[in-house]
Amino acid sequence: MATPAVDMWQHASGARVALVAAPAIPMLDVRLEFDAGTRRDPAPQAGLASAAALMSGRGVAAQGNQPALDENQLAESWMDLGAQWSVSAGTDRLSATLRTLTAADVLPGALALAARQLAQPRFDSAYAAPIWQRERERLSAAWQNDSTQPGTVSQRRYAQAVYGAHPYGFEATPDTLARIGVADMQAWWQRHVRACDARVSLVGAVDRVQADAIVSQLLAGIRQVPCTALPTVAEVEPLKAPSEQRIPMATAQAHVLIGQPGHRREDPDFFPLLVGNYVLGGGGFVSRLTTEVREKRGLTYGVYSYFSPGIHAGAFTVGLQTRRDQADQALSLVRDVVRGFVADGPTDTELQAAKDNLINGFVLRIDTNRKLLDNVANINWYGLPADYLQTWTQRIQAVQATDVRRAFQRVLQPGNMAAVVVGGAGG
Repeated sequence: MATPAVDMWQHASGARVALVAAPAIPMLDVRLEFDAGTRRDPAPQAGLASAAALMSGRGVAAQGNQPALDENQLAESWMDLGAQWSVSAGTDRLSATLRTLTAADVLPGALALAARQLAQPRFDSAYAAPIWQRERERLSAAWQNDSTQPGTVSQRRYAQAVYGAHPYGFEATPDTLARIGVADMQAWWQRHVRACDARVSLVGAVDRVQADAIVSQLLAGIRQVPCTALPTVAEVEPLKAPSEQRIPMATAQAHVLIGQPGHRREDPDFFPLLVGNYVLGGGGFVSRLTTEVREKRGLTYGVYSYFSPGIHAGAFTVGLQTRRDQADQALSLVRDVVRGFVADGPTDTELQAAKDNLINGFVLRIDTNRKLLDNVANINWYGLPADYLQTWTQRIQAVQATDVRRAFQRVLQPGNMAAVVVGGAGG
């Protein structure tokens, strides 16, 4: 299968654009991304970015001769078009995604409505405050319910242990949500949703000229000003010592997480770390952790490991569930397996199997427009080269065992990992 080419350029507004022309189906997927993820939340208002993203879909303000739309009218407008629009906040970026047909009786209306949602979310207090109160109560109730779930509790405690005071570890709670008002969301939106540093990725039945015009229309109503640098967010601090938390909870199984800050997406050893983690715990039933923890000792049904790199060093994590009385044994074994892998790296057989699986499965990463959009958006966001997808398999194939060992020894410190066990003996 031929890997699609990515065309990249800078729009007149300053936005960076990436396009994969896919004319076979008359559809268009667009993603607009801004430096407005949760890493920019003030600690007392953790959840602000996500709240702004949520409320941006609850109505649009009047604009010119176009009347304001409430949340029901807005939803009906999208249904009438047969198009989809969503906005969400991740740790690093605020993402707005449009999916629409390119038919002449659909595309103009979808673009116009998307542009209004970007430019004029309905944050006026008289309209939005009651809706936010409703949504805040719903989110707070969900938080309370999640506090009874061992999987959520383990994730919360683990994030705090790994990230400390860094925004990657912030959690939106009823208290932080109570400090957020619609005026805060409006100010947040105006400050961070800027055309000059937007990243716009498109996959679909349009050419470069059409794509550039689409970007112009989508960004026309938001801030067209020279970009001033946003405040610097400090890097994640490495862990200086190991830690272990035991949280009692009446659960059928113990939930175990162990790890530490890993690496940034721009790390030059991204591919050795990707391949190495496939061997260690990212390869499912063919991983070393599965062999040692499940197959040889029967301590769990499934065990996994992963890196979550971002603008900052995201966590390296190993996770599993096991019988409560086996939690100590499983945790000790995981530590031993990780320590041995960092010290010695993969065998030649493990390495070749990992590379073969990754290369042969590459087509499944780009076999739909939506998956392709995810990849193109990552290329655009992280400033990866335009031929990234075309050279991906070669980069995987070039990884050697010495590369994996060197990268893991540089990035991971098995003696300084944080462990969280929810449940377990006596839990």
